[in-house]
Amino acid sequence: MAKTVHLVKLCVGVDSVEDLLAWHAGHPSPLPGGARRHVTRMWPKREAELLDGGSLYWVIRGAILCRQRILRLDEVDRGDGIRRCGLILDPEVIRTEAAQRRPFQGWRYLAPEAAPRDLPRRRAADPALPEALALALAEIGLR
Repeated sequence: MAKTVHLVKLCVGVDSVEDLLAWHAGHPSPLPGGARRHVTRMWPKREAELLDGGSLYWVIRGAILCRQRILRLDEVDRGDGIRRCGLILDPEVIRTEAAQRRPFQGWRYLAPEAAPRDLPRRRAADPALPEALALALAEIGLR
């Protein structure tokens, strides 16, 4: 049986979880059940581990702040002969504790033990901590 692994990726052009949610609301998904598709150039070699309960953790302004479960991987053909990976994501955006991340390109694997914890659902509607405070807390290990 595969051991679960996650992906972490920068959420470019988004300043907050609220921005991501607003983008989703303004761009309805054509996929069944409202699933979201994020296309990436590289195909994960650890596909079985990702599909064993993995999530895509989004880095927003220097910190992981939320995640979406990975439902499946679809091949995407844009007519240029390059095989791309469509990460098919659960439409639910789950807020997490802030975890600081330096900028990087593409995506990286994230071990389950290194992933920030989900915030309790009852806190999902709470206003976010000011970014500077959330990052400072993450930096000293008080995620």
